[in-house]
Amino acid sequence: MTLLDADRGGIPSRPVPAGAPVVPVSQLVSSARLLLERNMGLAWISGEISGFTRAASGHCYFTLKDASAQVRCVFFRTKAQGLAFALADGLAVEVRATPTIYEARGDFQLNVETVREAGLGALYERFVKLKARLETAGWFDAARKRPLPPYPRAVGIVTSTRAAALRDVLATLSRRWPAARAVIYAAAVQGDGAAAELAAAIDAANARDEVDVLIVCRGGGSLEDLWAFNEEALARAIYRSNLPVVSGVGHETDFTICDFVADLRAATPTAAAAAVVPDRVAFAHKLRELARHASRGTAHALAVRAQRLDHASRRLVHPAARIAAQRERAAALAMRLSRSFRLRLAAERDSVASLQACLAREARSPLPQAGQLAAALGAWRRAGRDELARRAARVDHAARAMGHLNPRAVLDRGYAIVTTAAGDVVYDAAQLARGDAVGLSFARGGAAAQVTDTDAG
Repeated sequence: MTLLDADRGGIPSRPVPAGAPVVPVSQLVSSARLLLERNMGLAWISGEISGFTRAASGHCYFTLKDASAQVRCVFFRTKAQGLAFALADGLAVEVRATPTIYEARGDFQLNVETVREAGLGALYERFVKLKARLETAGWFDAARKRPLPPYPRAVGIVTSTRAAALRDVLATLSRRWPAARAVIYAAAVQGDGAAAELAAAIDAANARDEVDVLIVCRGGGSLEDLWAFNEEALARAIYRSNLPVVSGVGHETDFTICDFVADLRAATPTAAAAAVVPDRVAFAHKLRELARHASRGTAHALAVRAQRLDHASRRLVHPAARIAAQRERAAALAMRLSRSFRLRLAAERDSVASLQACLAREARSPLPQAGQLAAALGAWRRAGRDELARRAARVDHAARAMGHLNPRAVLDRGYAIVTTAAGDVVYDAAQLARGDAVGLSFARGGAAAQVTDTDAG
């Protein structure tokens, strides 16, 4: 086995088998590129920019280096155009990139996805972790957010007295609502100890209790410039504040922990000032509208009541005149009642007289149904007599028939009934034997006998 020089840091090489295929350069470089991209993938790499150029196409090319090594980088236009800061030589950055090989030249390079200033990565990680922890603790819950007073008498401003944001806030408050008094609670807004000063200013505003709402604000800046507003000390002071707090930190795209804990987040300090006080122009316009509405309503109500008064006055009559009118009406009603009673009484008398005459006529004349009733009664009596005669004849006929069937009638003609000793009627000579005792029944009386002979006939 052939070994490389150990002093050169080499590693043993593998011998090439005889007859191995020859690989084209393009295939070799392509295989190396795929192997590199698949095994390393996206990674954060830190270094200093050198040899920065921007091509006419918009693509950016530079070298990223540190004290020991360097690598070429390409930052394509579609991804570079969204960068919030300008790239330049000597700038310390952290790039998120994919290690690859530019096959046309066989150069190792980094395809850059995004770039951030060096050191911001650690700050951003701190920001994300603190945000997640406070959100889990419920400090950002919408349920604990307090409404702002609609018409504050005094507004507290927590910021630096040298900040340009303070002038914008004061100008906005004066323009929109001059009646509100502004109280400044000075505190550093950048650098070491700024978060502690801001928290102390909020605590002082709550202790003094001289304002209705607080604005915590400063102008825009980098993540490092705004870091005081991402500290837990300031978030805790806002969370325990009895006064509602409005956060107006940075520009519209800047977000801090202060924004999430505050009762209201405004995009800019000016927007924060506009949020805590009403617009006097709009308020005056609303007052004028309300005054016009009230005036129209009052005029309409007065007109309606005046009309009702006119109607009531026309219906108003003096009590004496009303009594006289009612007396006349009562007299007229009494006359009508008397006349109606007399007419009704006369009509009833005529009706009674007519009924009496009709009753008398009916009483003197026989009833028209009397003849029919007499005829029906005679027919009923004749039918009863005829039915009775028919039934008597049937009874006589039945009696004669029963007389013919009576055995006693046969006995009257000289016949006798023979019975055995047991009392059974003898119908056949075969029922008897010589010497049997028999009984004889005659029309009058009976006798006992003994059979001396039988004839079966």
